[in-house]
Amino acid sequence: MSDLAPPPGEFWVSSGHLFCDRDAEGCLRATPDLWRAFLARPELVPPAEACAAERALHAALLEAPLRPVAAAEVARLADPDARENWTHFLAFRDRVAAHPTLERAWCALYREGVSGLPPVLLQMLTHLVARAALEGEDDPFTLRAAELFFRPQRAAIHQGALLLADEEVVAARAAAGGLGALGRLLAEAGAPPREVELEVLSEANAARYRARSDAHDFALDIAEGRPGQAGLARALARFIRHVFGETVAIRAVPVIEDRDWTWHVGLDAEATAIANELWHGERVAQERLARILWLGVLEFADPGRVLPRVRGRPVYLALAMDAARRVRMKPQNLVTGLPLVSPS
Repeated sequence: MSDLAPPPGEFWVSSGHLFCDRDAEGCLRATPDLWRAFLARPELVPPAEACAAERALHAALLEAPLRPVAAAEVARLADPDARENWTHFLAFRDRVAAHPTLERAWCALYREGVSGLPPVLLQMLTHLVARAALEGEDDPFTLRAAELFFRPQRAAIHQGALLLADEEVVAARAAAGGLGALGRLLAEAGAPPREVELEVLSEANAARYRARSDAHDFALDIAEGRPGQAGLARALARFIRHVFGETVAIRAVPVIEDRDWTWHVGLDAEATAIANELWHGERVAQERLARILWLGVLEFADPGRVLPRVRGRPVYLALAMDAARRVRMKPQNLVTGLPLVSPS
C-alpha cells in the first residue's frame, strides 16, 4: 500500500482516470497513456525469459498502443500463455476502442457478450466508468458504497451492523497473520487470530476516506438507517444517470411488500436467483432469504422512457451475499435489466 495521498479532492487515482480525456458530458475518452497503463499489467509485461517477438510486440504497443496487430504477429510468440494473454487483450482493446467513450464501450461489451475477455480487464474498465460517474461526489459513504461496483466484498453481521469489507484486503490481512474479532467475522473460516482490526467508515473518520480510497481498507455498514445504506442508493442513482442518461430516485427499503410486483433487477447472481424465485411465487428457505443484504426501490423521473407495463410502477433492486458471505456486485446487470424502452 502506498503512503502517498491522492491530490486534494481526488479519489480512486488507481482507476487510471487521470490518463483519460473527458467529453462535454463528462464521459471518459481513452488516451494512449491509458492503454499504456493497461499494458503495464503483469500479465502483459514480458518476463525475463520472454522471447524476442514478445518483447518487440510489447515495446511496439507502448510506442503506439492502438497500432494494428495481425494474428500472425501473436502466433510468433513462443509462450502459449503469452499468446493467449495477448489475444484476449487485443480483442478487448479493439472492442473498447471502437466506441467514442469508455461508458459506451462498457455498455456495448455487456450487451454483446464478454466471453473470452479477461475479468481483470473488465474490472479495470468498470472501475474507470464508476470513477467518472462519481465525479464531484462529496459523500464518503456514497464513494465507499460505489467500490462494490468493481471490488468484491465479504459480509458480516456484527453488533447490529451489516458490514462489508473488501475481499482482497481481508484476504491479505489474514495471510499476513490474521485479523481481529471483526476481521475474523469477515475472513474465511479458520483464519488464525491476531489483533489487526478493520476500521468501519463513520462520521468520525469519513474525512479520511479520500486519502485512503485506493487502499480500500474501510469497512462499510449498510444496516437499516446507517449512512452506508443510503450511500449505496445514491451511488447506484449516480451510476445510472451517468451511464444510461436516466435520472432516477432510489431509496432503500427493508422488505418488498407489493402484490403487483412487476420488475426487479438483481445486482448479483445470488440476489437475481432469489428474486426470480420469489417473483415466480416459489418458496425460498429462510436461510437463503437472509442472504439478501440490501433492497432498493427505483423510480424513473421520465416515465416515458420506461416499458409500458412497468410505467408508473416501482423497480426493485436487490443485493445479496452467497453462501460463503461473498458479495460480488454485477453493475452490468443494469445494462439489460433496466426496463427501458430503448438504450440511451
